[in-house]
Amino acid sequence: MTIPSSEPAPRPTALATVRGLLPYLWPRGDLRTRLHVVAAVALLVAAKVATICVPLVYARAIDRLSHRDPTHLLVVPFGLIVGYGLLRIASGGFGELRDAVFAPVKQRVIRVAAMQTFRHLHGLSLRFHLDRQTGGVTRAIERGTQAIELILRLGVFNIVPTLLETLMVTAVIWRLFDWRFALATLLTVVVYVGFTVAFTGWRIGIRRRMNEVESEASTKALDSLLNFETVKYFGNEGHEVRRYDETQARYERAAVRTQVSLNMLNVGQATIIAVALAVIMLMAANGVAAGRLTVGKFVLVNTYLMQLYGPLNFLGFVYASLRQGVVDLEQMFRLLGEDREVRDPPAPALLPARLADAPPAEVRFEGVRFGYRPNREILHGVSFAVRPGGRTAIVGPTGAGKSTLSRLLFRFYDVTEGRVTIDGHDVRDYAQDSLRAAIGVVPQDTVLFNDTIRYNIAYGRIGATQAEIEQAAALAQVHDFVCSLPEGYDTRVGERGLKLSGGEKQRVAIARTILKNPRVLVLDEATSALDTHTEQEIQAALRTVAADRTTLVIAHRLSTVVDADEILVLVDGLIAERGTHRSLLEADGLYARMWAAQSEEEDAEAHADGVLSPELQGAALA
Repeated sequence: MTIPSSEPAPRPTALATVRGLLPYLWPRGDLRTRLHVVAAVALLVAAKVATICVPLVYARAIDRLSHRDPTHLLVVPFGLIVGYGLLRIASGGFGELRDAVFAPVKQRVIRVAAMQTFRHLHGLSLRFHLDRQTGGVTRAIERGTQAIELILRLGVFNIVPTLLETLMVTAVIWRLFDWRFALATLLTVVVYVGFTVAFTGWRIGIRRRMNEVESEASTKALDSLLNFETVKYFGNEGHEVRRYDETQARYERAAVRTQVSLNMLNVGQATIIAVALAVIMLMAANGVAAGRLTVGKFVLVNTYLMQLYGPLNFLGFVYASLRQGVVDLEQMFRLLGEDREVRDPPAPALLPARLADAPPAEVRFEGVRFGYRPNREILHGVSFAVRPGGRTAIVGPTGAGKSTLSRLLFRFYDVTEGRVTIDGHDVRDYAQDSLRAAIGVVPQDTVLFNDTIRYNIAYGRIGATQAEIEQAAALAQVHDFVCSLPEGYDTRVGERGLKLSGGEKQRVAIARTILKNPRVLVLDEATSALDTHTEQEIQAALRTVAADRTTLVIAHRLSTVVDADEILVLVDGLIAERGTHRSLLEADGLYARMWAAQSEEEDAEAHADGVLSPELQGAALA
């Protein structure tokens, strides 16, 4: 396994970021979307042609009105004025129709890009999700989808039409006047665009820093609110407020710099347009005075310039907004560019998932070596097997690598050396979805969705019926508790399940796993955070869910694994001892010392409550 480098990937160019939208805008095999795009472009061109014709008709009407012939005064201008009105209607109508035709394309691009990013995030390895900052990631997706809408709305239907109109106006001016007017017009546009691009390129660094500070503030706020209990335990509300305010102060300074630089950009753009307009109008006035141009031509060139510089002035704002949008989109595309450390093989095998589909599976670890970092190996050649329907327990001190074994079984990471197999096949040969569908887990820290109890139990098998949900809840000994609640299975559990006690959350997690009905079960210190009385109740439910399944138990409390077929004592990534509970006690080694220390502690708790746990009773008789 190759452990990814921690060095940041090179930042993509703005052009590469925008080019990344093209596959969404022109999707393969989607004829309907392509037809919408073609129709929108045709309407765009039609609208600009009508817009270009408006000043021509207007100037012609002025020239006709300059004649003294009553026929010209009554008939010709009337027709020209009606045509002028129709052309303006066509220009606006084609533009609105274009937006309506393109709207489905725009919304589809936003939906597909957001969905693919979300799916990609779920496909990334556990390493990425442990290192990520959730607030920053969610803000990157939110800003990215907003940036797509901005780029499509402003880029496709503002920058492109304005550039098209610039070329058309330049050609018309050259045809009706001479090359000097056309050159002056084109030169003005080039200077304007050049200034805007250069100045906006400088501003983009300020905007990027503002985004980074905003993401940091969002992450800190989210992290503080998610851990509000810890904040209150230590009375650090003031510290959290000061910490958040410091970030907001940096954002305030960055936002002010962004606004001031925008004002400077607007002043420069207005100056270029005003100077160019004055120069070209002086040229036209000189032509009228010399008799080379009519008054209608003078009005025509003025109308064209005003018509052109209006959107061109707006183009400055559009371009600045687009560059900001590109920065926002860049962050989302960077998430899409995150490498999937764990990938499916080209032709993945499928693993039967449920006990109803196949008998309990066999699990083997063969010479497994693994480390989260290249210079720190966690597991050093671990080998063991769990027979079909058997129960193997892994115990040992904190940091020995116990939970790492379950992560390798789920293939959250790939082993460095050796292999992990299920039913004789390397887990790397299976499709990840198929592999994980066959494994159920009851973790130490059960995290529930902020939804109903019904939803959280049904998460074990999407689409399960209410009867199946209640049956699983009954086996997990949580059904009676749920029915006692005013809203029953419609009771919402709160953020991360905070409205439920530890034992109640564990029972919901057990019900979820029972409903999943997996062939392999992992109990990852499922009761270590519970009190002795609650643990005894949960253990009864766990014995129900573990019946007839291949079970891997990762335990801190040794009293919960006395009935395991084999117990492995893991120390510093190596199996120091292995055997049954009785044989390990007889060996009088590390396990025996751990058992003696925990027995004294648990026996004292049990006697304080006036009851001895069934496990300790059995062990005492043994």
